[in-house]
Amino acid sequence: MADRLPSEFDVVVIGTGLPESIIAAACSRSGQRVLHLDSRAYYGGNWASFSFSGLLSWIKENQEKADPCEESEAWKELILENEEGIPLGKKDKTIQHVEEFCYASQDSVEDVEEDGALPKLSALVTPASGEDVGEACITADEERLPLEGQSSGYKSEETSLESPAGSHAERAGGNDSVEVTSLGEEHGHNITSDQSVSGTESNESASITDATAEPKQITYPQIVKEGRRFNIDLTSKLLYSRGLLIDLLIKSNVSRYAEFKNVTRILAFREGRVEQVPCSRADVFNSKQLTMVEKRMLMRFLTFCLDYEEHPDEYQAQKDRKFSDYLKTQKLTPNLQHFILHSIAMVSEAGSCTTDGLKATQKFLQCLGRYGNTPFLFPLYGQGEIPQCFCRMCAVFGGIYCLHHSVQCLVVDKETRRCKAIIDHFGQRINANYFVVEDSYLSEKTCRNVGYRQISRAVLITDRSILKTDSDQQISILTIPPVEPGQPAVCVIELCSSARTCIKDTYLVHLTCSSIKTAKEDLEPVVWQLFTTITETESESTGDGVQKPQILWSVYFNMRDSSGVDKTSYDNLPSNVYVCSGPDGALGNDCAVRQAEAIFQEMFPSEEFCPPPPNPEDIIYDGDGTQLEDPGFSNESEAKPESLSEKSSEETEE
Repeated sequence: MADRLPSEFDVVVIGTGLPESIIAAACSRSGQRVLHLDSRAYYGGNWASFSFSGLLSWIKENQEKADPCEESEAWKELILENEEGIPLGKKDKTIQHVEEFCYASQDSVEDVEEDGALPKLSALVTPASGEDVGEACITADEERLPLEGQSSGYKSEETSLESPAGSHAERAGGNDSVEVTSLGEEHGHNITSDQSVSGTESNESASITDATAEPKQITYPQIVKEGRRFNIDLTSKLLYSRGLLIDLLIKSNVSRYAEFKNVTRILAFREGRVEQVPCSRADVFNSKQLTMVEKRMLMRFLTFCLDYEEHPDEYQAQKDRKFSDYLKTQKLTPNLQHFILHSIAMVSEAGSCTTDGLKATQKFLQCLGRYGNTPFLFPLYGQGEIPQCFCRMCAVFGGIYCLHHSVQCLVVDKETRRCKAIIDHFGQRINANYFVVEDSYLSEKTCRNVGYRQISRAVLITDRSILKTDSDQQISILTIPPVEPGQPAVCVIELCSSARTCIKDTYLVHLTCSSIKTAKEDLEPVVWQLFTTITETESESTGDGVQKPQILWSVYFNMRDSSGVDKTSYDNLPSNVYVCSGPDGALGNDCAVRQAEAIFQEMFPSEEFCPPPPNPEDIIYDGDGTQLEDPGFSNESEAKPESLSEKSSEETEE
């Protein structure tokens, strides 16, 4: 670096995952001086999204063994007599058992390069010093906000630094129309863009026509060449439309930095077939899968679940029984029991009691209709956008960001047992009052008493949807029941090209479950129930004779689940050091939001957590008449004669 960092901060945050980014944004918004560091060259940690080439580099990095060379301990010379140092981990060990498979044609793959690839980080130099840039250090004052790439709602001509692993926020192109949901508006106020992100005009009817045609033959060189149009999440999640994260995005106005698309289908897998689950009242009565008697049964039960607390006599006697057993007592057909258990409540058949099942069903129903016909939203360009949105908010209010900037140790005062500083890889001592550290940065010695769970993950690129319909632009969620007793259910999320996560004529499929063995062993039985490969000599089909989608490329890996770990489990951590967990195995993001708010309130109990941004009209300017810089959180629609809701209603009438 040409200049050293400031040596005094209020809060130092290490790691740019979702909980850490929310905390950094909340602290910066409340007026604290925030330094946000990450030893990686990209934002998000295990919450990140990668382009295809970036994911290949990430796979290679996690398949390599740890460097056997001895680690430098020069930082010990900087520790004073009345201090001690707690070293941080040097190697991220949260990812294991990474296995990659390619089934698409690989003809002439050696000569293929990714379109529009940016120069490597080592090729970029600073104009002032002429030295290689070893990190990205960013503040809002430098007019370079901490996103490596922006959503279509934020236009920027700047070229951001690309990490050696590849930029995970590189933007996809394509000609698919995108229905973008504005979080500030309820259902019916959706915006349908006239142009795609690349600026080309789209034709809705073309998408429907293509769905009935045979899929194109996609080769591996084509995937590599168009790799920047992929945005592949390391962790697969959806946003409940009335969940804690959506409420926080709206309250803090961070939602203006992201765009969302409705999840269009809830699917079920029963008797070897994939079928669509009716969710809303209209879907139920229009469904051809259910008899008239089943429709009445389902509506009666769902109506009860919506306010089940007001009818305790209906379930109190069975509240500790399994939810699956409770459903059998409600005069529901096996077909309806399957839909409710696996596609609406989405709870474990073996481990969920009646109260848990009713609560999950109620949450599902309460989220219906706010932004669409399903309870879920998906962020365009992937889940990795959300942490970056909060990083931008932090930078707008003065936070400083440094990527590729590792921390060697925490400095602890022996008398007070409080952490007083960190020492970074340059040997600089940075003082602060509070420290927030992501779990993966802690050393094995600190975590020796911690018991971690594991998550099994698989990512597939396929050539067609698991359920073919008139439109090929569907985002779907499917829960596969356990294949054998004692095994976990598998959550499948299928993304189309209009979600800006894959190229046209392909689908991106995420599979997630709690780990029993390696990810490949846990998930492969489910994969072969739904998909086949190009290498198969005879085309396989599902139970109803429909040909299975073909896998073009896949990767399996296990990810550490550090959620639910009590702080006292960590060895000898100071009281002012707070630990954030990585992604958990749940479908939503409530765990990360709750954790971020709890840590913030413990540090600053008198401050509001992520309050709404100030209205520019209420800002008091300096006496000399100089206007303060607009932090960028004002509602742009207020400055226009036509509001967003008015415009949407007019478009609907047209």
